[in-house]
Amino acid sequence: MRRTRLAGALTAVIALALTATGCGGGNTPEAAPAAKASAAPDRVEPLPSPASPRLPVTVGSADGRRVTVGSAERIVPLSGSLSEIVFTLGLGDRVVARDVTATFEQAADLPVVTRAHDVSAESVLSLKPTLVLAESTTGPAEAIAQIRDAGVPLVVVPAAKDLDDVGSRIDDVAAALGVPAAGEELRERTTERLDAVRKKIPAHADRPRVAFLYVRGSAAVYLLGGAESGASSLLEAAGAVDAGKESGLRKDFTPITTEALAQAAPDAILVMSKGLRSVGGVDGLVKIPGVAETPAGADRRVVSVDDGVLLNYGPRTDQVLASLVDQLYGEKK
Repeated sequence: MRRTRLAGALTAVIALALTATGCGGGNTPEAAPAAKASAAPDRVEPLPSPASPRLPVTVGSADGRRVTVGSAERIVPLSGSLSEIVFTLGLGDRVVARDVTATFEQAADLPVVTRAHDVSAESVLSLKPTLVLAESTTGPAEAIAQIRDAGVPLVVVPAAKDLDDVGSRIDDVAAALGVPAAGEELRERTTERLDAVRKKIPAHADRPRVAFLYVRGSAAVYLLGGAESGASSLLEAAGAVDAGKESGLRKDFTPITTEALAQAAPDAILVMSKGLRSVGGVDGLVKIPGVAETPAGADRRVVSVDDGVLLNYGPRTDQVLASLVDQLYGEKK
């Protein structure tokens, strides 16, 4: 998940876990009735009319540089989120490679240019890109420098932190591609869809407390998300309370302990679909020390969203929010 908000937050042990287990979307395993599968299909929805780049353009890069883009014929987006934006703008036929986190259907056959979530400069350069899009969390720095030293225009987009970043990320990518009008159209469509989901959230006197757990069973990685995990904005937009953040966890992630879970006292648990599968579904999740003792564990109330979209903060974030709302409140409507 390094190319999402989760990326910069996880330590070397998480990178090792992801190397062992892989990354991306998937269907949630069959579990207790309280756990529903993610509703969003693993596809992006391009704008009705494909954009036509008007280049050259000179744009600002998040690392303080000014970058001139002369061609968008061969694009390499180095995160799943950036890939989604490019494809949704209608320029997917110009993308020649993908990061391992670009798991949606239209990108599935593209060559992967990351190794264990680190960029391979050699792989990128072998594809002769005319534009590389990166995030501020993309690395290693040596690979980014190598791509730039080869003379390839490389634009860095700020990493996504919350829902408020969705529109600006779309604008940044559209500007670099020379399609600002399409960017404005996509931004408006995404905002409208997010607003429509928000209107469907039922009013509750007591907001559900939801803990975001990052788990990879085969690597024995079990983490509880805090204020900087990247999930807070989504949970709050869904009318919930981020239980980890509310319990005082100010960092991104902390190892799961019985004490930490008792302090968080979640009514529901949010996990990535692949992580849920890795621990054996809900049955395995409640065997993690401390989980069964929480209200969520006792009720087996688990919410899962595909790894490839949960923290992307891109054009499909409305689907993520809708899935959260449906799973948290669907049976109570």
